[in-house]
Amino acid sequence: MKKLVFSLFLSALSVASFAQSGPDEDQLGAWYMYFYNKSFKNSQFGIQGDMQLRLWSPVSDLEQLLLRSGLTYTPKNADILFTLGYANITTGAFGESDVTVMENRVYQEALFPSKVGSRFLFTHRIRYEQRWVESQDLRTRYRYNLFLNIPLNGFALEKGIVYLALYNEIFINGQRDIGGGRTVELFDRNRLYLGGGYGLLSNLRVQSGWMLQTTDAWSKGQLQVSLHHKF
Repeated sequence: MKKLVFSLFLSALSVASFAQSGPDEDQLGAWYMYFYNKSFKNSQFGIQGDMQLRLWSPVSDLEQLLLRSGLTYTPKNADILFTLGYANITTGAFGESDVTVMENRVYQEALFPSKVGSRFLFTHRIRYEQRWVESQDLRTRYRYNLFLNIPLNGFALEKGIVYLALYNEIFINGQRDIGGGRTVELFDRNRLYLGGGYGLLSNLRVQSGWMLQTTDAWSKGQLQVSLHHKF
């Protein structure tokens, strides 16, 4: 009888711990981001990347610290940008726990813009990732993002321009088996964003908005504040 009671207690504790491991879907999170892009003079090569501090709440509780950078290449007579890059990601658990998981990532992407009319500025981004997540086998992931920026008082994202910003990105896992008898769904997540921005300088924009991130287990809103710097 004592063994049965003890087993039931452990089972209940395990269920409670699992329930608390997910994020509070009603609590607004926040992502603070800096994106940079530089083309080398008289060259088809350049660099681009981003630094992101992601929090489960607006001011605390680490969700992720992401540092990413890559070498870019623009073919002659082609409006497309290729990138080969690397990212280091530290992921924190929701709540009071200070446990973190480390990830190293290599990625390849293609980014190409298109324009519809005089104001609808579309950008397509296709990204393929190879992910070394702590305590997991090598994982891969496919991502497609469609961006749309709409200048309101001009026709390009320049100094003094106010614009609307929208995007939707879908993530698909390359395989379900991640080692140790564990599996993930093929659908990883989706991010839907609506915001606005302003051109501070000809090469610097500030942007803010709201993003809904949906996984196979939860859905959560995030405030996003970002700087976009081309130098």
